[in-house]
Amino acid sequence: MSRHPEFDQAPGLVYLNHAAVAPWPERTRAAVSRFAAENQLRGAQHYRHWLEVEQRLRGQLQRLINADATAEIALLKSTSEGLSVIAHGLDWHPGDTIVTAREEFPSNRVTWQSLAPQGVTTRLVELSGRDDPEAALLDAVDDSTRLLSISAVQYADGLRMDLPRIGAFCRARGILFCVDAIQHLGALPFDVEAIGADFVVADGHKWLLSAEGLALFYCRGEHLERLRLHQYGWHMLADHSDYARLDWKPASDATRFECGSPNMLGIHALSASLSLFEELGMDAVAAAITRHTGRLAEALAARGDCELRSPSDPSRRAGIVTFRPKRVDSQVLYRALMTDDVVCAARGGGVRLSPHFWHADADIDLALARIDAALAAAG
Repeated sequence: MSRHPEFDQAPGLVYLNHAAVAPWPERTRAAVSRFAAENQLRGAQHYRHWLEVEQRLRGQLQRLINADATAEIALLKSTSEGLSVIAHGLDWHPGDTIVTAREEFPSNRVTWQSLAPQGVTTRLVELSGRDDPEAALLDAVDDSTRLLSISAVQYADGLRMDLPRIGAFCRARGILFCVDAIQHLGALPFDVEAIGADFVVADGHKWLLSAEGLALFYCRGEHLERLRLHQYGWHMLADHSDYARLDWKPASDATRFECGSPNMLGIHALSASLSLFEELGMDAVAAAITRHTGRLAEALAARGDCELRSPSDPSRRAGIVTFRPKRVDSQVLYRALMTDDVVCAARGGGVRLSPHFWHADADIDLALARIDAALAAAG
């Protein structure tokens, strides 16, 4: 398999860090360049066209997660902002509990823990090493549990959760289900209806191959007016084009969570990136990622001097493969790989690799060869 033509990497670079910040495809670079040139030459003369791109993006995001309507989609700044909108928008009572994983990225822990002054307890469930991590998570639920929040894929070891199982459990008990999908969207197909999530949040700068500063926020229609608003501004109004109107009210759709001017640069970038996914189809994208992660996981697991920290079962993985060298400090190996132009991350007590669909098989071969060389040099 050859590298996708839209990804022109620097010579010798092997970029395996999509679980952090992704490089852009050519069409996204071009879209941002055109937008910048238009701003320089004409300013906002054609703002009406920018609004058309914004509406197109909402439709693309609706299709990406199979939401019922674009009215359930908001464009926020980040996953953290989306989680905060949920956490501080719901009505809580002393004694309420929230269940999440101990291994979560900080945004999906501290957001809920910030509710402690209201008497809300966040239960952190350890998932690592569990044969049935979902069972451990669900066993922590009791009659006081109001919400369960989980990352679709854990950022450190890449554990992929059985979201439909969790969603069915929550629906049967009237518990709200929130999914941080930042390590899932763009790597695997996602169906919010099949999962039964009430809320989904995800930035666009990882697997969706776009810029930082713009995130998907999904709120199931029945909850739109349930979330109390804490941010106000012109854009979240029902009639935000009438600047002189004094008898205002929030929009009835998810734009009620968008308080200020939209990030038009990010909107143009993300729409361009999503057009590539729509052309390829998420099944094809997922198949390519599965092939690359499978090769990496198999080769690293076969080494006597490395321990695979990610699940060995392919159905439990998405795009992340984390491993730990046994005779070399992980930080030493990480720094050596970065110096040798293998862009990766130090996560979960090991080295995290996260390839995307666009890589060539030769990229994976080169990464493995450089891992061999780095371990030999260090050990």
